[in-house]
Amino acid sequence: MTEPDGTTTKLNGPGATATPALLDALADRLVKEAEQARWVVLAGSLPPEAPSGWYAEVVSALRSTGTRIAVDTSEAPLQALAAALPGGAPDLLKPNAEELASITGSDPLEDPAAAAAAARTLVDRGVTAVLATLGGNGAVLVSEEGTWHATPPPTEVVSTVGAGDSSLFGYLLADLRGLSAPERLGLAVAYGSAAAGLPGTTLPTPPQVRADLVSVRDLDPITGGL
Repeated sequence: MTEPDGTTTKLNGPGATATPALLDALADRLVKEAEQARWVVLAGSLPPEAPSGWYAEVVSALRSTGTRIAVDTSEAPLQALAAALPGGAPDLLKPNAEELASITGSDPLEDPAAAAAAARTLVDRGVTAVLATLGGNGAVLVSEEGTWHATPPPTEVVSTVGAGDSSLFGYLLADLRGLSAPERLGLAVAYGSAAAGLPGTTLPTPPQVRADLVSVRDLDPITGGL
């Protein structure tokens, strides 16, 4: 709900209770559908009664399909996923600064260099790539390929609801287009910034996304280039 002065209130309610039979059926269906997919995204909180380790179990089950897996979650499910590394390691993990700190034992990670160092510990534990969103400080991408930081374009923040989801979308869209790692990060930040400039849960359209205004720099101490 967005008020005239810009105040946004986000209402979250619990989902339906998940029985073991329902979760098993859902996991089986995901594995079946994933055989025809290039990416599977596991995102959000888990429904009541679902074990916190369910995402980690599904990641392991999806490995047999050959698809790539992205996970964007928080709190207990994220903690369980981190505890299951490397067995439950996804191809892409997308935490925000607070979530990244919670699973790496770090202080709040608004600084890009500190966030990149924390994300590197997860890559060392088996996660293929970590896309960590840092609010107004943009985002960092860490993988075996390297480490990058993207600075967002000037944005008048209207609502941050859905900005992280849009960032993940931008990254996956860039990957499906065959773009490089720095370009994937750039498009992720462009979509997240565009979403933050829109009210409520409004999704940005391509004309509203200004990837050309995103600055990406290499944080790798060896290359250190722009």
